[in-house]
Amino acid sequence: MKETVFTGSACAIVTPFDETGKLDLKALKRQIDFQIDNGTKALVVCGTTGEASTLNLRERRQMIKSAVRFVDGRVPVIAGTGSNCTQTAVRLSEAAELSGADALLMVTPYYNKCSQEGLVGHYGYIAERTELPIIVYNVPSRTGVDIKPETYLELSKIENIVATKEANGNISALAETMSLCGDELNIYCGNDDQTAAFTAMGAKGVISVMANILPAETAELAESGIIGNIGRSVQLQLKYLELCKCLFCDVNPIPVKEAMYLLGYDSGVTRLPLTRTKRANREKIELTLKKYGLLNS
Repeated sequence: MKETVFTGSACAIVTPFDETGKLDLKALKRQIDFQIDNGTKALVVCGTTGEASTLNLRERRQMIKSAVRFVDGRVPVIAGTGSNCTQTAVRLSEAAELSGADALLMVTPYYNKCSQEGLVGHYGYIAERTELPIIVYNVPSRTGVDIKPETYLELSKIENIVATKEANGNISALAETMSLCGDELNIYCGNDDQTAAFTAMGAKGVISVMANILPAETAELAESGIIGNIGRSVQLQLKYLELCKCLFCDVNPIPVKEAMYLLGYDSGVTRLPLTRTKRANREKIELTLKKYGLLNS
């Protein structure tokens, strides 16, 4: 049986920037305390939601080291270290390990569109060069690559590849992966709108965008499914479905940063090439937050 990095809800935390566009570590500390105080079981830094692709190596190390310091052992800190260059992923992983991360989240190589054999070679090469547990991240809508169930079986044979964040939206493929890998690969949901379905099938939890603004509710949704209270998990999933969709009305993390600003958790705007969303989306986000009672009407 593989190591379980966390069980429940992990927040894919946004990277806060100040008015000059630099890292805002005071805001990061506030976000981390808010998350842990409200039931979040792990924090993912420098992931897609954290705009990792626009952070340089110094900023990535600063984010990870700061998160480790602010968390102070309360929950695991998972560092995003994926790249479409295998050697770059190794360097990022080594830096994350030196910075004190507890685990790695590693997206599939993007743009290259490598083969399934290439995926096994890529992850295997990196795994040999770090002692940290690795969570593979499969998100074909962003990368153009989809990990097949048979490939997951091969990856599960690598000792420190312990889990996947699955965001391909394919429940049938998920079932096949679970059947093939059993306890040798933990599954985390990568889409907020599928958390109830994933946990009902045996997933260990969710790596969530919605948790940035609703950590307690996201934690309850995930944990209800994990303990077998499927009715409550489904109830919460349906309740927050509109909000989940709203947070993806534009490219992540543009909408969630807008929502955080409206709710008083200002983390700055996204870095180029991402820009602020158009007015229609801003109005939609504001109306949705009001509908859920998160903003005054």
